[in-house]
Amino acid sequence: MKVKLFFYVMLTALPFASFATVKHPVEVKDTISTKKSEGSERNVMLNASDANKPREIQIGLPSEDVNVYENGLPAVYSSAVHKLAAHWRSDASLGEVGLMNPSESAITTGNIAYSVNSFSKLGQKEFKGVLNYHTNHFGWQNVDMNVSGGIGERWLYTASIYQNFDPGSFAPKFENFSDRTQLYHAGLTRLFNNNRGKFSVFYKFSKSDALGSMINAAPFIYVGDGSVKEIPGFKLGTSSYAPEGGRFQYMDVMDGKMKSGRFGDFTGNKAHEVALLFDYTFRNRLNWTVNAKYMDAPEANYVDFGGSNISEATAADGLFADGSSDAYTGLVEGRRTWLHFGKVQNALLTSELKKKAGNHDWRLGLNEWYYHLDYHSSSFQWTGTVTEYPQILNRQEADGSTSKFRGFNELSPEYTKGYENKLAAYFTDNWQITPKFNVYYGARLEYYRMAADQIPFGRYDGFHIGDTHAYTDNIPEKIEPHKVVKDKLNYAATAQFTYKITRNFGLTADGTVATRFPRINEYAGTGPTEEQYKRVTIPLIRGGLFYNNDWINLTSMITYISKSNNIDQQNVTKPGTAQSKTTLLIYNIKTLGWTTSAEINPFKGFHLHALFTYQKPTYNNYFIKSPFEGVDDLNANGNIVKEIPQILAEIDPSYNITSDLRVWLSFRYFGKTYANLTNALYFNGRWETFGGVNWKVNKHLSLGATVVNFLNQKGASGTINGAELLSKEEAGNFKDHYMSGNYLRPFTLEFSASLSF
Repeated sequence: MKVKLFFYVMLTALPFASFATVKHPVEVKDTISTKKSEGSERNVMLNASDANKPREIQIGLPSEDVNVYENGLPAVYSSAVHKLAAHWRSDASLGEVGLMNPSESAITTGNIAYSVNSFSKLGQKEFKGVLNYHTNHFGWQNVDMNVSGGIGERWLYTASIYQNFDPGSFAPKFENFSDRTQLYHAGLTRLFNNNRGKFSVFYKFSKSDALGSMINAAPFIYVGDGSVKEIPGFKLGTSSYAPEGGRFQYMDVMDGKMKSGRFGDFTGNKAHEVALLFDYTFRNRLNWTVNAKYMDAPEANYVDFGGSNISEATAADGLFADGSSDAYTGLVEGRRTWLHFGKVQNALLTSELKKKAGNHDWRLGLNEWYYHLDYHSSSFQWTGTVTEYPQILNRQEADGSTSKFRGFNELSPEYTKGYENKLAAYFTDNWQITPKFNVYYGARLEYYRMAADQIPFGRYDGFHIGDTHAYTDNIPEKIEPHKVVKDKLNYAATAQFTYKITRNFGLTADGTVATRFPRINEYAGTGPTEEQYKRVTIPLIRGGLFYNNDWINLTSMITYISKSNNIDQQNVTKPGTAQSKTTLLIYNIKTLGWTTSAEINPFKGFHLHALFTYQKPTYNNYFIKSPFEGVDDLNANGNIVKEIPQILAEIDPSYNITSDLRVWLSFRYFGKTYANLTNALYFNGRWETFGGVNWKVNKHLSLGATVVNFLNQKGASGTINGAELLSKEEAGNFKDHYMSGNYLRPFTLEFSASLSF
């Protein structure tokens, strides 16, 4: 398949190295050091929503994906199906983890976003080992180990094991752990030509089962002023809203057959990966790298839960608990479940030539990224009690029969099978024109090809491949895949200007644009029609000033970013009911913002990172034609984008009491966020807080303690289930109303120990 392309590119690229003639000797070091990543020093691994993946850095647009790169290649090509946390963790196999800024990311990957940039440990001549252990007061156990060293004068090795046993902050009754992940790495490096070159081979195996959104939701009382309070008997973050019984029935979207299973049996992920890393510095200081990998994930599965409106059930609703002949009365919620099944393969290659020449620092790069996806999902609906460990209720049908599950494949079941391929060339130049004036610029041109199966028909109860259904024109349609093939050119460009007016004070400005067309995963639903298939364009413009001296580094910038033709598949609920429909939306977003960031070192041992952002992300060309009678169409033009705060702040102080003892705090403020499309409901601003102490006991042992959410905030975040179309006029009726949504990580005490040997 595409694996052959790796060797083809490597062989054909070798002759181009001949122009690197012998000019200057290269300093050779005994130890091979890990590359440092470019970008921010902000700690991207502190995440108040999920302990097992990096946090999302806000840039005023909804995130398309979690962008994490390992050795210059995507850790997972797309986490739409194969989730990032199933295959990558910030573990002991990595030599360094940093942040790549949006301009750099746009040129080297085609995506404007802050991106995590990680590099593997290769090894060194002397033997080194590290054993990390983490635990918390909920019973989390995490063991992470790496050993590395040398074999003779020309070989290096590294090997790592990562084991995660996370029960979460409560115990799901149908599974032992909320996250059980295993990662295994092994690498061998050959040094050659007086250590000017190195060639590495890595193998990685991952196996992960995570409950994800099955356990991330909870019911609460929406007070009406942006705050929430707990339902009696239900503690946000420490009570489970996952069902008590783990068994269910569903219709397979592939053939229409009724099947059954356990929730915990549909979360398996497994992947094998082989990577080849080549790095050579010629005598004229031209550096050539080729990084390639092939990954096969025969299992990329996960389960999604969703909700609707919470209401008071009466005897007339015909709901019964297991083993009871009395009608159930009390709070209930219409719940939704999606079972996702994926198989993923990708073959990825990135090659770069780098050279410093005079006041220029050049880079020429190539991406050849191939991604194959075989994916489908099935959905069903059920009614659950609004209690800790809710019961799945039986419902009596009109014909007298009873059932627990219904609405099979009515809500956005998905299917696609095919591939996409990106072949791109790019260049950058860091040009120091004068000691005061610097220009960084670059461009990317990408040939994009996609060929995929798509089912372009509306979904209904009983939808599956092979079925025949009459839509509004009463013409029977055979439900079968249709082939979609696209060949397009994408581009990206950036230019950054920095001018020092004085030694300490200066001006900076940059502009970046990146384009793309709809991706293969966006065809898993009904997908864009030919009329809807349009180029997605993301321009980013920033300008501001900076001031640096011995104790402060200050930057203040105005930013504009927008995105056209954003594709989003929404499940919308009729207000006050459990009726839901799936609709495909294509709209624009724009954000104007101001950010000020400071790195302050006022005295020895103390450091403070501070950041403040004010932004206004708004919808444009956003229109939903209501699928429900009696519910008005929605025009969201000018509304603030849901889930994105307008005010952001970070305050991160740290102090080294001694050279071996450090204390630190991290405060993140997220301002008011809207919880639905109409801006009728919102959550007040919240603080996400972390704090800790790190003690290097001696050269072999380090200890640490961390407190997550030490202010013990118990708020909700994200969206409110069932409120997508709720109008501002109706919002007044939702004072002290029962709703459900996501919650913050609860107060958590974590402890760590690291042993170096």
